[in-house]
Amino acid sequence: MALLNRIGGNSCLFGRLGTVFPMTYRPIRLAARAVLLHEDRLLLVNAYPGQQSDLWCAPGGGVEAGASLPDNLAREVYEETGLRVDVGTPCLINEFHSPEHGFHQVEVFFRCALVEGQLSDDWQDPEAVVNRRQFVTRQEIRALRVKPSSLIDLAWGDGLHYDPLERIVS
Repeated sequence: MALLNRIGGNSCLFGRLGTVFPMTYRPIRLAARAVLLHEDRLLLVNAYPGQQSDLWCAPGGGVEAGASLPDNLAREVYEETGLRVDVGTPCLINEFHSPEHGFHQVEVFFRCALVEGQLSDDWQDPEAVVNRRQFVTRQEIRALRVKPSSLIDLAWGDGLHYDPLERIVS
């Protein structure tokens, strides 16, 4: 259990084994993302409210405690796209951060299979974050701004990959 204490006028958080974190410490955010190929097309979403960015990514999001990564991912994919998926094996671990804001996210990407549904312009993300969703071919994705960059080759490849820590982009 962490304890809040004041040392020399600075707020600190004490963790297990006496680790001291400054109060600006924020835990690493864990997210799960889907690599869903259907009819040789990859599912992408634009997760910027109001279409503020042209950046596309795999659907998914932050995990909720008490549910497995696959269960979290299936829920997120449905919320963002209206599609039901089977979550398979992990295929990528990706990290990004914003040192200025103390934000660090680790994402676990899973290969997924479409079980039910089709994309519809009428579908609304309940959190109003995802505003566009589409399946793209290997050729079409090259004309888009996509993160992580390795997603392009990873989606049509195999194995487990790791993308080293990089700065967040918008």
